[in-house]
Formats: sequence, C-alpha cells, structure tokens
Amino acid sequence: MTFFPLTGEPLALDLLNTRPAGAGDLIADRAGLAAWLAVEGDRLSRVAEVGEAEVAAAHAVREAAGPLLEAARRGARPPAAQLEALNAVLAAAPVSRELYWSALTGPAAAPHRAAAPAARLAAELAEAVVDLLTDARVTLVRACEAEDCVLLFLPVHPRRRWCVASACGNRARVARYYARHKGEKGERP
Repeated sequence: MTFFPLTGEPLALDLLNTRPAGAGDLIADRAGLAAWLAVEGDRLSRVAEVGEAEVAAAHAVREAAGPLLEAARRGARPPAAQLEALNAVLAAAPVSRELYWSALTGPAAAPHRAAAPAARLAAELAEAVVDLLTDARVTLVRACEAEDCVLLFLPVHPRRRWCVASACGNRARVARYYARHKGEKGERP
C-alpha cells in the first residue's frame, strides 16, 4: 500500500505532493495513481480502471502545475508553455451540464464531461490547478521548512511551518535539540 505523506490540502497541492523528497514519484505507475485516486475519494470522478493513459494525463497536469504555482506564489507572469499545456487539457474535455431528477430537491444539474477517462481525469486535475491559481490565497502557499521536505501546503494558521507537525516538525525540533546539546557532551569531565 502506498503511503501519501500529505493529503487534504487543495487538490492541486495534493497532486504536486505526490513527488515527495526521497520517495520518488508516488503516482509513477497505474497502482500508485489508483491508490492516490482512492485516497482522494470523492474529490474526483471515479476512474473504473487506471491505465497508462491516466498516469500520463496526471503527470502532464502535474508538470504544468508546478511552474505555474511557483510563478503565482511569487506574483510573476506564468510560463507560457505550461499555461498553454493546462489550457489544452481543459479544452480536450469541456464541461457541460446534465439535468437529472433528485427526490430531495427536484430538478438539478451536475457538471458532466463527455470524454475518455484519461482526458476527464486530466481536466478535473487541471480545474483544481486553475482553482488554486485563481484563489487569492495562492501567495500563501508554503513549502515545508523541514530540511529534507519539498511538500507544499496552504496554512490555515499563519504560523504553520511544516507540512505535518508530527513528522517534519518533530524531526526539526529533535535536530535543533541535538545541535544545542551536542557541544555539552564534550565539555563534561
């Protein structure tokens, strides 16, 4: 079973966090992507069978999302190639609305993408990237301050410094404690 170190952030950040430091690419293959999609639960449409096309689609969105997010965090102009790539993904699986009947509310409409599973998955991930990039809080996205961590998060509290306080935060505190007390051992008789 694949372990994903940080989920529950905006979906675009969860996607970018599938490549943590020292762990490689957690969605490098069909099994990894299927496991990640299961963890993400109802945030994405169900993919009946994850194939190589879905893996390639998720990778394409992730590769475009990283530089776009970095530019948005700095308030800089986004790289044109990644912007075009993300827009192409969105254009390949446009959203339409589908009318249905709900026993609770009566007539209702839901978004619907008439596209192959890989294109639909890519478009939903691209939408999540667009949502993050156009959110006013995008400049608040932080990288974990732990020395060996590259995970990103959107802090709920402005003093949050680590992706997971019980993991990266504890390692950082232990390292500081060790550094402070390292010299004391050599000074004792």
